[in-house]
Amino acid sequence: MSPIRRFRLTALAEGSSFLLLLCIAMPMKYLMGMPRVVTVVGAIHGILFLLYVAQLAKLRTTHQWDDKFSFYAFLASLLPFGPFIFDKHLREKEVATN
Repeated sequence: MSPIRRFRLTALAEGSSFLLLLCIAMPMKYLMGMPRVVTVVGAIHGILFLLYVAQLAKLRTTHQWDDKFSFYAFLASLLPFGPFIFDKHLREKEVATN
């Protein structure tokens, strides 16, 4: 599996965990009194976010991604649905390297 494909999968997992945290875990905490759900989902999301950033830093160096593209890749990880929208650009990078 190529490094960009691995990054895409990590990005989709990170984006999914963020949406789970916002749309499922947080309402369960505040509406149902289940704070443990946020602890578990938040920890998983945190690990995936760190993995995302580490892979982004490595790809930026190895594939010489410019500052603008790298910034948008990072910004995508901070926004709900960002990784899913940004995936189109990552697919283009993946195709270009194959």
